[in-house]
Amino acid sequence: MTGMRAWRRRARVLGLAAAAVAAAFAALAPPAMSAVRVRFERLPGFHAPGTPARLNKVGVLETGPRSAKNVLVLNPGTSASAAYFEPLAKDIVRRAKGWQVWAVERRENLLEDHSVLDRAKQGKATGKELFDYYLGWLADPSVKTHFQFIPDSSVAYAREWGMRVEIEDLRRVVLAAKRLGGRVVVGGHSLGGTITTAYATWSFGGKPGAQGLSGLVYIDGGSSPTPVSVDQARQSLEQLRNGSPWLSFGGIPAPFAGLFNATGALGALIDPNGPSLGQSFSLLPVNLKPPVPATNLAQYGYALDVNTSPPSLIAAQAHLGRLAASGDPRGWDGSGALTPIRRYAEMFSGWGLKGLDGTAWYHPLRLTIDAGAVADGNANPAQQLLGVRATQGRRLPRNLRIYAFGAALGGQRVLDAAAALARQSHIPRRNLTLVNRASTYAHNDPAGASPRNDFLARLVPFLRRIAAR
Repeated sequence: MTGMRAWRRRARVLGLAAAAVAAAFAALAPPAMSAVRVRFERLPGFHAPGTPARLNKVGVLETGPRSAKNVLVLNPGTSASAAYFEPLAKDIVRRAKGWQVWAVERRENLLEDHSVLDRAKQGKATGKELFDYYLGWLADPSVKTHFQFIPDSSVAYAREWGMRVEIEDLRRVVLAAKRLGGRVVVGGHSLGGTITTAYATWSFGGKPGAQGLSGLVYIDGGSSPTPVSVDQARQSLEQLRNGSPWLSFGGIPAPFAGLFNATGALGALIDPNGPSLGQSFSLLPVNLKPPVPATNLAQYGYALDVNTSPPSLIAAQAHLGRLAASGDPRGWDGSGALTPIRRYAEMFSGWGLKGLDGTAWYHPLRLTIDAGAVADGNANPAQQLLGVRATQGRRLPRNLRIYAFGAALGGQRVLDAAAALARQSHIPRRNLTLVNRASTYAHNDPAGASPRNDFLARLVPFLRRIAAR
């Protein structure tokens, strides 16, 4: 715990609101959003060895009419979760009639404490109460009631939450979607793209997971055809055994990256124009602070916009806008931005959703280690060492359709990996939709961009073609 105490002293904190009002919750949600059905449920998951029964569950955030039989199953990326997709999911079901979107909520999110986040969403906790409970207490010993850390020693079983656990959980979701009787497409963003390939090529009794699927969707993520070496895999496993079960996102140890984004995003929504509490917080690094006094919304945008966010946070960035030209405190100017700042804050705060936010506070390091062995579904020595069963990469259905969209982080590599996956299973080129927007779209713009969104503009006809087959 010495390292944790040291981290607390230099913890990075995103800007948070100073006050909250219940009316803001309803006012910020566009009226049309209420017309879309949203439902969350947890399904019985894979019985992972050593894992408590209460955690052997997989969540599903279902968006769209119950009558829609076709389902797009989306897997979030590293340190992300189901609510990340919710604004995009609403856009999809409005435009692609007859479809639902099911976003996967991985089991690790059951470890999160949403008690005060939920109260703040309901207008029952102020921005300062939100801040103090999750982060402020690190520098203020007078805060007695606060978030409790989970010792790594009490979750040692999470060191086994790798690709097998993830794929077996996802299998339960896909089979539930198939029972509706329509088409099923599996996709994912970032690491979720690697999970998509792993599922499609996983050996279920000698048959690929793609058997019975109609399509795959890759959102700036996928599987490199080249696997990690056995030595690399072995070294990673050794480090995992001797360290935390959780990934450090951008060098930030768990659960801080999740706490920063979830509370910062919510604070920016409940009091967008109030002076940034985070900006005056001594533990916030200078490179995340605007050069002038700013509002909560401006602090959040400054920390995550592509032009002002530090390179270490590239996986969390989007085109959000800029600091306003004037004002005290300085506000945020989102004119011309691809992704509206409030939409982005809604994605990561889980706005309107109880017990959910768009981040994963605890991301299993083993899942990321295993991802390096997927290798477009081709057997390799690293798979044998790690217990990865993505071996059916040359046996995918030839009528499978694939859509790959490359943004700033994956770019052309995402398209090349999707094309290689199709080629090795003799899927015809006409079944592929490949779009590269690496020069104009940040890693999170495909999910956040609105009202114009190049990813969505190609996804909707892709789904319509599948539904019409």
